[in-house]
Parts: sequence; C-alpha cells; structure tokens
Amino acid sequence: MNNRIEQIDSRTWVIKDDDVRIFLLTGREKGLVIDSGKTIRNAREIAESLTDLPLQLITTHADTDHIAGNDAFETALMHPAEYVNYFYQGASHPVPTPVWDGDVINLGGRRLRVITQPGHTPGSIALLDIGGRVLYSADSIQDGDIYMFGPMRNMIGYRQSLDKVWACRSEYDKIFPSHGTLPLEPEIIPELMRCTDRILAGEAPFRKGERLGMPVKVYETEAAVFLCD
Repeated sequence: MNNRIEQIDSRTWVIKDDDVRIFLLTGREKGLVIDSGKTIRNAREIAESLTDLPLQLITTHADTDHIAGNDAFETALMHPAEYVNYFYQGASHPVPTPVWDGDVINLGGRRLRVITQPGHTPGSIALLDIGGRVLYSADSIQDGDIYMFGPMRNMIGYRQSLDKVWACRSEYDKIFPSHGTLPLEPEIIPELMRCTDRILAGEAPFRKGERLGMPVKVYETEAAVFLCD
C-alpha cells in the first residue's frame, strides 16, 4: 500500500499529507472523509481507491492545510461558524452544508457526533466515533504546534472548548488528532487546560518567533507548543 496511506482498522484509514492527516471512516452504507489535505488535490480519488461506498466530506475547520482537495466533492459538511474562515481563505466551491453541535452522522452502523470546538477557529469541530470510542480532534487537541495567532483565533474560547470535550471523557478512549502524535491519550486534555490557564494568566514563559511571516509568542509547554499573538 502507498506509504502515504495507513490502515488503522477494517473501517478506518489515515492519509498523510506532509504534516497533516486526512481520515477515511466507513460504515455499511457510506464513507466519511475528514478534511481533504494540505498539498494533495486528490483526497477523494485516494479514498475511492480504498472503498466502493459513496463518500461525504466533512471539514473540521477551514485553514488552508485542511481544504486543499475540497473542490473534488459536491459539498463539504461544516459548522456555519466556520464559513467566515472558509471564505476568508478564498474558498468558494464546494458550497458548504451546515452541521450543528450534537448532530450525528450515520454511516450505517457507525455514528459520528459533532462537537463544536471554537477557539483555534470560530467553527472548529471534533467528531466522536460513538461506537468506536475515538475522538477525532482536528487541531484543537494535539501535542504539536497549536496556532493561536492571526485572525479569528481566541484563547478564551479555546480553553472553554477543552472543558466541553473533557466533560464527555467517558465516551472515548483514544484521540486521533490531525497533527502530532497518533493516537493520544485523553489525559492530554487536562494538561492542555493547565498550560492554557498559565498562558491566559500571563504566567507562562515564551520566546519571540515568527511563523507564516508573522511575529508570534512561542510557548513551549509540556503538552504542546502554542503559537500566539
């Protein structure tokens, strides 16, 4: 199999695109592509090589490293709070279809619940594989670089989102993020809470840096690296 593709189990694949992951989840009736990549444009073609089921695309958030292959799909499921980011990035096709907090996407014997996670972007979402007990956390929960600088980022909202996803801790055993280590243990969430609290309180050390041509404060914490204004 292409070394870009890793099969996690009989119904789950990860497609690697540079430092970001695309996930393909299948049920009995259809498949769900979670994000469409950073540089590749053929995420749909790759997914179609892995399953004969009809495919849907869901966009966890509209940063450019997650929407490179969106044009190959008829629509992208997306929380409406993310539309501002989607169109800010210059995207216009496909026209998104709304999903809301608590919505359940049924693939046929496999159900995914939408959990809103504003902060990293306004309409960021996570997806809970209800039967599989896995949380697909996108960028918000990871041990790599968490971008919290530039337009539409909000640390207070991010911290509140951590509270929300930790409140349903009993429903998942593993976390599959879009960046960093895969899988993660759920205990990273309280670690991220503590680090975020110190940053918000002005108690965390940082160094000055640059990312994407912008000056940033780099907080190298024990849980993740936060890049902030």
